[in-house]
Amino acid sequence: MLFNSIEFSIFLPIVFILYWFVTKRNLSLQNSLIVIASYIFYGWWDWRFLSLIIFSTLIDYTIGLQLKREENQLKRKILLWTSIIVNLGFLGVFKYYNFFLDSFYDVIPGLQVVLGFNTLDIILPVGISFYTFQTLSYTIDVYKRKLEPTKDFIAFSAFVSFFPQLVAGPIERATNLLPQFYKKRTFNYNKAVDGMRQILWGLFKKIVIADNCAEFANQIFNNSSDMNGSSLALGALFFTFQIYGDFSGYSDIAIGTSRLFGFNLMQNFAFPYFSRDIAEFWRRWHISLSTWFRDYLYIPLGGSRGGTLMKVRNTFIIFIVSGFWHGANWTFIVWGALNAIFFLPLLLTKKNRNNLEIVAQNKYIPTLKELFLMLGTFGLTVFAWIFFRAENIGHAFNYISKILSKSFFETPKFFGMRNALITIILIGIFVIIEWLGREQKFAIENIGFKLNKPLRHITYYAIIIAIFWFAGKEQQFIYFQF
Repeated sequence: MLFNSIEFSIFLPIVFILYWFVTKRNLSLQNSLIVIASYIFYGWWDWRFLSLIIFSTLIDYTIGLQLKREENQLKRKILLWTSIIVNLGFLGVFKYYNFFLDSFYDVIPGLQVVLGFNTLDIILPVGISFYTFQTLSYTIDVYKRKLEPTKDFIAFSAFVSFFPQLVAGPIERATNLLPQFYKKRTFNYNKAVDGMRQILWGLFKKIVIADNCAEFANQIFNNSSDMNGSSLALGALFFTFQIYGDFSGYSDIAIGTSRLFGFNLMQNFAFPYFSRDIAEFWRRWHISLSTWFRDYLYIPLGGSRGGTLMKVRNTFIIFIVSGFWHGANWTFIVWGALNAIFFLPLLLTKKNRNNLEIVAQNKYIPTLKELFLMLGTFGLTVFAWIFFRAENIGHAFNYISKILSKSFFETPKFFGMRNALITIILIGIFVIIEWLGREQKFAIENIGFKLNKPLRHITYYAIIIAIFWFAGKEQQFIYFQF
């Protein structure tokens, strides 16, 4: 079920009414309702894949209880690795089996005759990478004794399947989200209004920015051989804002929806395109995934504690694995490696923690140095996104080589130039609003405090009108495929 669909606009009010008016006096009933609603939400896409979520829930719930009772360290490790292998095994079969098989056959063509294995004709379950990492965080934290395992199966099921963030995050830690299912929740009007405000901004990002950018990014990338360099450069920019509007828009809607039900999810984006270096970008982009890899992979590998070779190794591992998490294609691996290359100079010169504060804090305009650093970082990001979006490595290199050719100085030419110009203007307005709201958790968070009631309502209605007036052709959320 899509957040920007008619079905969800009917589904959400029904669940909200049942949650606060029918089950409000019983915490167990509230949690049960969340589980049922979450299964309906996910099963709306394909009910058959509910079995994966249910099985993963049963496995990790059982292993969590066993880890609590077991004192033998070897047996505890066996339990932990059982959870890891089962969860990553599902992910491997559905997401990576065909990739590895095709890669082996490409390297050794005769291997197919010897092995006799064929690729699988299967659909990738929506959000499998997200809920797999979420359940793994529970088992790992229980193993490390950072979290007490729960005996409440309904609460645990609700944690695993919580519908607002089930299919595209944020990837919540069990230490943050699971305890919220144990506590009695009362309706908070201010929190609900703030949630609706964040949902509204998320819908604007998705429907006005991402969906309009997608139309031109798809056209240009899919027909790149017929485009000149300036058109391809615009295509890369359109995709840059498409993926940000799409993914951060989803996160805003997920976080806002959670607040309607009394839950607090972690911030997943913190205005990453205003970053002054790649290290800052990765502290602000897809925060839930970046911190997951930091805590469960990078630090256990030794982090930055070892010598130069260990730092280089760990950096490449974390970024390449992050790239591979996004999809079974060499383009994602190259995208991850590129970001590692961008990041390494900062790490080796110990400048990766230089820009921890918000850029131009308490100021309207950045300094020339800050502007230069932001533009440079943004340029590197746009360059890397070309590999992320390309069909294959060859496509990416051809795309880049054309941008670097003399045709870059020609006038852009592609279908729908007038609408593209309108989209560019909308992007400009969007960037200004984001810049003005960069010190908040989302760009329009403080409208309720800074504007009086008439101006506040005018702003809301303006955003709603813009959503309907400038809506792009409906596109599936990009991260559903991951």
